[in-house]
Amino acid sequence: MSVENLKAYIESGVLELYVLGDLSPEEIVQVEEMASRYPEMKNEIAAMEHAIEKYAMQNTVEPSADVELRLFEKLGLNDVEENEVISTQPAYIEEPKIVRLDGSDGKVRTLRYALVACVALLVVSTVSLFITYNKLGDAHDQIASLNLDKQKFAGVVSKLEYENSGLENMAAMADSQEWATIKMAGQAFSPKSKMKVYWNKKDKSVLINYVAMDLPKTDEAHEYQLWALVNGKPVSLGVFGKTDSTDNEAIIKMQTIQQAQAFAVTLEPMGGSVNPTMEKLTVMGGV
Repeated sequence: MSVENLKAYIESGVLELYVLGDLSPEEIVQVEEMASRYPEMKNEIAAMEHAIEKYAMQNTVEPSADVELRLFEKLGLNDVEENEVISTQPAYIEEPKIVRLDGSDGKVRTLRYALVACVALLVVSTVSLFITYNKLGDAHDQIASLNLDKQKFAGVVSKLEYENSGLENMAAMADSQEWATIKMAGQAFSPKSKMKVYWNKKDKSVLINYVAMDLPKTDEAHEYQLWALVNGKPVSLGVFGKTDSTDNEAIIKMQTIQQAQAFAVTLEPMGGSVNPTMEKLTVMGGV
């Protein structure tokens, strides 16, 4: 993996989701395999885990001072006799014995406080874990929100780059004497539609610009077909779709044509038609 791809992967938000345990088992295996191969990724994961741990420790909340009293009440330790311990003897001894612990009040009290301390520690740990869990939940939501904003920003940047590419090509062709720009206006089927065709006078190549195109979006069953009118007869120059995606190039090349009196676009079934469907004539313009 190149340095650029590794950096893009680290900045994609996948590692944050891995640290928060929000990936599928397959994705977790993939991240761990890549971390074992790339120290930069392993260090990034360690840094995230350390940051989350530090965040949790800085936001822990200690229980109030009356926790011990409430624990005594819940456990019923206030009613326990401190000076007796009943032990069950083996079956072969006829009578059970009550063993008194002479001078053992201090030991029992010590055991009692030790038990309370253990329970209190458990309560504190439970409360801290609960608070940490809530904090991590908030952190998870914030990271997810940042990741979504990052994806939206990347989409906006991609769209701007796409449109800029198309505009740069338009400006270059407008300055060149080799290219003729044919403006096509909307027809009865779609009056508000418009687009441009660029026809090279020297090599006869034909280009269309998605950025300068204003046509209704096509569905899965239809696409647009470009026609050239040559001596009164339509000649197909190829098909193209119209979506909001920037996956296509801003400028695409159609079939060449040596001469033409006009250009037109019709909406046709996928794959195009032998003859244009005139009732679905979308735009048209003369040379």
